[in-house]
Amino acid sequence: MTWHLNCYNENEKIFHPACGEAWKYFDSTHPEFASEPRNVRLGLCTDGFTPFGHSASPYSCWPVFVLVYNLLPTICMKQEYVVLSLIIQGPQSPEKNIDVMLRLLIDDLKRFWYSRVQTYDSFRR
Repeated sequence: MTWHLNCYNENEKIFHPACGEAWKYFDSTHPEFASEPRNVRLGLCTDGFTPFGHSASPYSCWPVFVLVYNLLPTICMKQEYVVLSLIIQGPQSPEKNIDVMLRLLIDDLKRFWYSRVQTYDSFRR
């Protein structure tokens, strides 16, 4: 969970978010959070699809995933470490209303951020 402290980019290619400018900007904006390398960094991603193809009746499905960016680049995108947090479904794409659909998830994540939820580090005990 702390490998990103030694993340360096020898080819100047981004192979993980820890190598990017956004990670560095976040660290400079939130130095208290960044000072503890074991703090969990999460990413949120989604992409919609039409499960029955375009010829069938219109229907849209948008899975929303949470990724743990503290994990090594070789495992952070593996299926067992990706959390399916919710599925937005309906006859159409959520488009501009996706923020309404994500509201409960964002509220939970903000609650974790502000309440400083404690976790157990089994590696360091």
